[in-house]
Amino acid sequence: MFYKTLIKDKIRIPPTELDKPAEEALLKELKEKYTGYISREIGIVIDVAGIKSTGDGHVIPEDGAVYFESEFELLTFKPENSELVFGKIRDIAEFGAFLSIGPIDAMVHVSQTMDDFVSFAKNKTLSGRESKKVLKINDLCIGRIIAVSYKEIANPKIGVTMRQKGLGKIEWLKEPENNSKKK
Repeated sequence: MFYKTLIKDKIRIPPTELDKPAEEALLKELKEKYTGYISREIGIVIDVAGIKSTGDGHVIPEDGAVYFESEFELLTFKPENSELVFGKIRDIAEFGAFLSIGPIDAMVHVSQTMDDFVSFAKNKTLSGRESKKVLKINDLCIGRIIAVSYKEIANPKIGVTMRQKGLGKIEWLKEPENNSKKK
């Protein structure tokens, strides 16, 4: 899920940036420090959305830089269990598909791609034996997040399923169900 997160931090403006207006220099330093930053608490930082307030600057002796206590908003993406995500298949391997869900890829294990026996082909497709459904690179899909791990903070892992009703390749959702109801 995407969030706007309010953060307070002391930001260092180096002497080389002091010729610029304070807010411009501060925004540049905030973007350098936070864009792409990942943490378990706030998720993945997409961008600095804006500066809310800035205190007076303080100079530290022998540093030459000015430090500003600032309050600012970050645009973040924090994946959450059970969240529905929309994405595009970026790659396919024997063990599953990589679904691009914005700033990060999620893994759809082969067993979570469809309710069928699934086989991998050398042309990088996954095919269902009974259903004849085929999943290939660049297919648009809807999935549900089933696992989020920040074990490696610089490389969070996200697991997605497409086996539940209403999930999977967009074209599959338009197909009528093959179950005929008995009266």
